[in-house]
Amino acid sequence: MGLSFAGKSIIAICAVPGLLADAFASGQPKEITLWRHQTGTSEMRASADQVARFNQSQQQWKVVVESLPQASYTESITAAALARQLPCILGVDQPTVPNFAWSGFLQPLFPLLAPSTYQGLSVGGRGMYQNQLYSVGPFDVALTLFTRYSILERFQIRVPTLSSPWTKEEFDTALQKLKASGEFSYPLDINAAWGDEWPSYGWAPLMQSFGADLIDRATYVEAEGILNSPEAVEFADWLSQLVEFGMIDRRPADSQGFINGRTAIHYTGSWSVRDYQQAFGEDLAILPVPDMGQGPVIGGGSWQWAITTSCKVPDGAAAFIDFVMQPEEIALFSKSTGFIPTKSSAAELTANYNIEGQWRVFYEFTKRYTVNRPATPAYAIISASFAKAMRDTLDGGEPQEELDMAVDNIERSIYNNRGFGFSLPQE
Repeated sequence: MGLSFAGKSIIAICAVPGLLADAFASGQPKEITLWRHQTGTSEMRASADQVARFNQSQQQWKVVVESLPQASYTESITAAALARQLPCILGVDQPTVPNFAWSGFLQPLFPLLAPSTYQGLSVGGRGMYQNQLYSVGPFDVALTLFTRYSILERFQIRVPTLSSPWTKEEFDTALQKLKASGEFSYPLDINAAWGDEWPSYGWAPLMQSFGADLIDRATYVEAEGILNSPEAVEFADWLSQLVEFGMIDRRPADSQGFINGRTAIHYTGSWSVRDYQQAFGEDLAILPVPDMGQGPVIGGGSWQWAITTSCKVPDGAAAFIDFVMQPEEIALFSKSTGFIPTKSSAAELTANYNIEGQWRVFYEFTKRYTVNRPATPAYAIISASFAKAMRDTLDGGEPQEELDMAVDNIERSIYNNRGFGFSLPQE
């Protein structure tokens, strides 16, 4: 869920109009440059295969890929934009889309894309800003609770379902039973040592389930009374009590607590399912996130495709995006990576996510529970401020004070940036 590209000089090769004319006259396809972040082997291979299939499917366009290190990807995009060297197609992390759009890096996808490309997409498959579509994505992941059926049975804990997840009271009671047993070092793992985007992606949905949020989504300029509301403070108090009462390890040495039996429940993402199934087989329980009072919530939005304002051949870029967003292509990508399809028509073409699939529950989570991160250029400062407030709270900070400081930091940044494209309140 991170962003970035490492410091590497980037040369964009979106062709000069004269060269394009010569290439077209000679019958050669027009080159379209695509940037994406470097990631795992299976995803990189699946993406390369898609590009090859697109290039072989027609003669007008040829997509040329440049993969860049993830650690400094956002900075590289910004530098290339200032130098007017952006490619035609960008792989973008969905939460960054509003900032890139506000900065003038991206162009709206309507009416470039075929309607079938964006119709029927899940919430997490769209990158929006100011009610316009700027990116689309073929896959998503889902937050979940992993445990073992044998543990639930041994401690007489109800197995929650999609239609009846654990309430806050049930969740707390389950943790207390597991703690009292002495069988586990900690009953719960919430990836407390993870940094970067995890607190906002992983913990903000729990806060939203309490009834709070990161910002007022009606205006996108006010966090006062939202991020430091009584509901937000109640969530932060609950989080701090997880540490105080020994329910979680504040600084776990690794992420292997569940698989090694040190913890009973792991709150994490669907990306762990293959490892856990290999370890536990049919004893693995994949559970919905708890309802902390206002319904279950999970985050949404992963890596997506966008077209830059620098692109001289946006119709060619759109043709590529239309191609990779076909149900058949999404299904092939899901088969290679295990990621959750963002279209129901694609899910039905997969063994894992069709209606009888072993991981169908993850698709249902994304369909029923997803709330995207705030669609505002201010998201980077919102995420960083919330993450700091949560880490400081876990380290013993007073929840109301930490959240008040986060609100001040967010609203100061929004004011200094003249609303990030949204209207500031009248003085």
